[in-house]
Amino acid sequence: MDDLERIGAESVAYFRALDENATLRRHFHHADEEDGLWYIEAVPDRGEWVVIKQAELTSAGRLHRYGWEHPEDEHGGLTDRAIDPEEDPLETISAEEFQRVWTR
Repeated sequence: MDDLERIGAESVAYFRALDENATLRRHFHHADEEDGLWYIEAVPDRGEWVVIKQAELTSAGRLHRYGWEHPEDEHGGLTDRAIDPEEDPLETISAEEFQRVWTR
């Protein structure tokens, strides 16, 4: 296994562990400059909110989902930066609203 494969495997393992062991989850959405909507599920880790799932609903109605099971594709990928709900332009949503989009 080369370094990139090892790093990728470690990243997937990290996000999977966060997802499977989370006892607290928060959900958000925001609109981007191209009228797309982003839906985010985040969990706390080491004092930060780490995005473990994100879904983009494009203005054309396409849905792109990213999480540990599918971290990236030709359209984008799971963010690797923590979010700050107090600073980032995010609106809190319910877990049910997030799930409606995620499972669409």
